[in-house]
Amino acid sequence: MRIYSLLIIFIATSFSLFAQKKTATISGLVVDEQDKPMAKVSVGILGKQAAVSTTNDSGKFSITVPSGKAVALVFSYSGYNQQQTNFYLVNGEEETITIQMVKGSFILQDVVVTNKAERTQTGLIKINPKLALNNPTPLSSIESMIQIFAGSARSELTNQYSIRGGSFDENLIYVNDFEVYRPYLIRNGQQEGLSFINPEMTRSVNFFNGGFQSKYGDKMSSVLDITYKKPDTISGNSGSAYIGLLEQGVHIEGLLAKNKATYNIGFRNRNLKGLLGSQETKGNYVPSSTDFQAYITWQPRTKLLLELLANLGSTKFTLFPEESKQTTSVFSPLYTQNLGLDIYFEGQEKDKYNTNMLGLSATLNLSPRFKLKGMLSRFQNKEQENVDIAGAYLFGDRDFDNTQPTFGLIVNPLGAGVYQNFSRNKLDVQVYTASLKGTLEKDKHFIQFGNSFSIEKISDVLKEWEYQDSAGYALPNRIGPLSLYRSINARSELNIARLQGFIQDNILLGSKFTFNAGVRYNINNLNNEFLISPRLGFSYKPTQWEKKDVIFRASVGIYNQPPFYREMRRPDGSVNTALKSQKSYQVSGGVDYAFQVQGRPFRLNTEAYYKSMHDVVPYDIDNVRVRYFGTNSAKAYAYGIEARLYGELVKDAESWISIGLMNTKENLEGDFYQKYFNAAGEEITGSTKDQVIKDSVKTDIGWLRRPTDRRFNFGVFFQDYLSTNKNFKVSLSIIYGTNLPYNIAGSTKYRNALEIPNYIRTDIGFSALLLDGDRSKRRSHNPLRNFETIWASLEVFNLIDRANTISYALIKDFANNTFTIPNRLTPRLINLKLVARW
Repeated sequence: MRIYSLLIIFIATSFSLFAQKKTATISGLVVDEQDKPMAKVSVGILGKQAAVSTTNDSGKFSITVPSGKAVALVFSYSGYNQQQTNFYLVNGEEETITIQMVKGSFILQDVVVTNKAERTQTGLIKINPKLALNNPTPLSSIESMIQIFAGSARSELTNQYSIRGGSFDENLIYVNDFEVYRPYLIRNGQQEGLSFINPEMTRSVNFFNGGFQSKYGDKMSSVLDITYKKPDTISGNSGSAYIGLLEQGVHIEGLLAKNKATYNIGFRNRNLKGLLGSQETKGNYVPSSTDFQAYITWQPRTKLLLELLANLGSTKFTLFPEESKQTTSVFSPLYTQNLGLDIYFEGQEKDKYNTNMLGLSATLNLSPRFKLKGMLSRFQNKEQENVDIAGAYLFGDRDFDNTQPTFGLIVNPLGAGVYQNFSRNKLDVQVYTASLKGTLEKDKHFIQFGNSFSIEKISDVLKEWEYQDSAGYALPNRIGPLSLYRSINARSELNIARLQGFIQDNILLGSKFTFNAGVRYNINNLNNEFLISPRLGFSYKPTQWEKKDVIFRASVGIYNQPPFYREMRRPDGSVNTALKSQKSYQVSGGVDYAFQVQGRPFRLNTEAYYKSMHDVVPYDIDNVRVRYFGTNSAKAYAYGIEARLYGELVKDAESWISIGLMNTKENLEGDFYQKYFNAAGEEITGSTKDQVIKDSVKTDIGWLRRPTDRRFNFGVFFQDYLSTNKNFKVSLSIIYGTNLPYNIAGSTKYRNALEIPNYIRTDIGFSALLLDGDRSKRRSHNPLRNFETIWASLEVFNLIDRANTISYALIKDFANNTFTIPNRLTPRLINLKLVARW
């Protein structure tokens, strides 16, 4: 990786390098809230067990600290809140500070698991939210890290992820115990807006890629459990701001009302015009996404904590397409040359997605071991899609001889036609939820329980049609009145009430064995299906391996997924209100091994899993939209093994390597086709279709690859810095995934017969520290005197300029042969970003 350090030196030649030697000195004064000197205050270096120094009778101290590395001093005194101050000093530097100690107050924490079972829970991946901020990807979100660590990325334009063969709709997302949702009509790509989760506001990220406990809801794949920061007296009032070519944002946090209230507020804006403008479809892209979030707490009494979580988000996408020039190599045995597709557009697309969410909670500490938390929330999603785009296309051989005047043009037309897409879709989803949950600690038991009641109000207006004219005739080519290729006109109104709850117990049996047992129930008034989902998990640390920090863990359970509106809507727009829940039996187990290499921490986590699914609702991916069948007409399975290595490959720089092998298939009911034979018993194919049919055989399709069947995944997130100076850093992310199946719409015989090639993505970012945390050398009139750090970053997206494929356009020539033209994702792009913290 040191080769990247040379790149950093080349990029950062305008910045002077700091000399890096051994020690520096920090001295100062410690006072109380009345500015009186405090004696006997312990002064320690974070990470060292013993205090380095104490203040004298005058409240003064002086200590020697390492230079050329980040150092945190911790000040502690009985009855006072601990204070922490960070430094980065050069050799021989002398820093003078004044620390004010504040008397402590009891702050009631959220209802959380307190048995420190991070490594004992199956499927748990803890993600440092700072990694998302450093990850050099176009979206820089928590979800982009999941795509590296555990998911199967299809596109750099989406925050969606597929876990162990499931669709994104099989994943749960919580923020401070409130369940959050995503838009439904939205196409999973360029129209997609900001993720709900703001990384700058995030304190911790727990991601379960399977085997999650009963306290989480009813989905079949994963749980993303986010906790937003609650400022304390140590962090005080602080914030950050960043500006880049693609996204800008600011966040502030702090204390109010004599430390009884806290606030954590963020605002973001994203405009991907520069990124989308580099795609194959040329035109005027006007994408914009903004959101405002607030997390506010108030503790009026010692045992009562009130919380408010609010979100207002808006995404607008406008496109005036002009033309698209695409080229592909051979997809048909009839032709061996490169083929081109030129499309000329008129019309426009205008989409609008508005999301708002308000959550209120009250946590009551009835005793040191018993807590209750009541929650009320309202979520609303209003979406509009307005599309009216017509295109005329010419398909054939493209001239690649740059000495000819026809260079770049189609010189041998094989097909031509026109088409028009029209839609006027509106969706309004409202979800009201009331819940009560609690925790009880008793001896070796940690019991959690909860119940919730929700009402879902859904109003949907779906108006879509598509016209296709190929080689001079409309498709479908029928005798009689003109027919549209596809037409949907539907309206739906639904009111669904759901009741669900859980109880579980985490049991500590000795110091080596933990056991978790729980059960969920779920019932709704739409199909009146009553679901029971027991789940078990355990972990064991062998006593005979005292010198090896190894933990074995496993889980087994039932994971049911009651239908939401997205799964109930059939391709023709009708809604199947009798749709049953999708059901699965899952088992997983693995090993967690913690070790050290040259004094640096590492963890290797390996898990194997198997999922058996029935009453599955199959779906097709139509370009970048997921279209469910709306029926429980399939059974499926998924199995695989995953391994992740976490550690400091470079000291003080967190890195990850992830590898996954998976196989997932499905078997649809009633998916068969007819094989036709002539008098000689030979099968009649497309090229021999004029022969007389003498016999036919019904052929069942059987097991097919699911749309998410990516057999091999590989992800890397790597950080490094100059060996002589940590102020110059590099971050690298790599994603590799093998091919995916792609369906031919409306075809039973060739369902999922196409293949999307391997996905390869490499992004890299270089960062330089422009302003460090030493404020003592800044003058009082310096406009930057209150800033802690300022970083500048240069990011290169899609470093290898890989033309990844997201979908296919199916084109017919004049002889009615079908060709597939790939729709490509974004090419290489440069981004600049400036991040300031105070």
